Amino acid sequence: MIKKEYSRIVFKFGTGVLSTQGGLSLDREQFHRIACETATIKNFGIQIVYVSSGAVAAGLPLLGLMERPNDLPTQQACAAIGQPVLMDFYCEFLGNYGFAVAQLLLSHSDIDSRIRRSNARNTLERLLQSPNVVPIINENDSVAVEELRFGDNDRLSAEVAALIDADLLAILTSVDGLFDSNSQLIDEVFDITQAFQYVNEETGKFSVGGMRTKLEAVRIAAASGIPTIIANGRKPGVLEAIAKGKNPGTFFHPNCICNNLQTIP
Repeated sequence: MIKKEYSRIVFKFGTGVLSTQGGLSLDREQFHRIACETATIKNFGIQIVYVSSGAVAAGLPLLGLMERPNDLPTQQACAAIGQPVLMDFYCEFLGNYGFAVAQLLLSHSDIDSRIRRSNARNTLERLLQSPNVVPIINENDSVAVEELRFGDNDRLSAEVAALIDADLLAILTSVDGLFDSNSQLIDEVFDITQAFQYVNEETGKFSVGGMRTKLEAVRIAAASGIPTIIANGRKPGVLEAIAKGKNPGTFFHPNCICNNLQTIP
């Protein structure tokens, strides 16, 4: 048990969490489970924001592609055609539990701009006042490319967590968390510098980010005093467990960068 409860959580869903095993389409069973657990969390009175990848995976079959393209224009085309499909899935399954979905497409420049950052924060704060609304954020991939190329929305999720002063950032991926050199799951991290030595640079065939981008997101969140959990988003009950203050993966303390701001790789 890391903390008894949270009042505001940002959940980030990676492509591997939302897509089928082959990565060529969205996984309906996953969306059903996420919606069910969302209803439970909302009943706890917890405010939640979702940062969601998956638009490219949703667009692949519509463009007749059997694998994720390497060139950015085709990736952006997949995201453009897949984003409405992704939101349709959220609307369908969350709607079954009486929730409305709010879509926000952001880029890092939106958050870096003082005026646009303020506008985004005000919009999210207003949405969070409505208990039947689930805000879902994705990068505006048709005009921005950084998350397409490097991060699978990891950095964006940390920036959103800082934007709304979240109590916790939960990065849900297709692995259980951060593993040490002996393939043992690390329960807690107090020093982000040491955590970087365990990074495996491999990424999934149908995803972009790896553990390095997730640790970089941890660093951003920690700089704002926000703890992070990296956990397996394909495991049933993981969202509910996190909302209850349990640690189903690797927990990064919010002070894990305090003494290492200049030494992170």
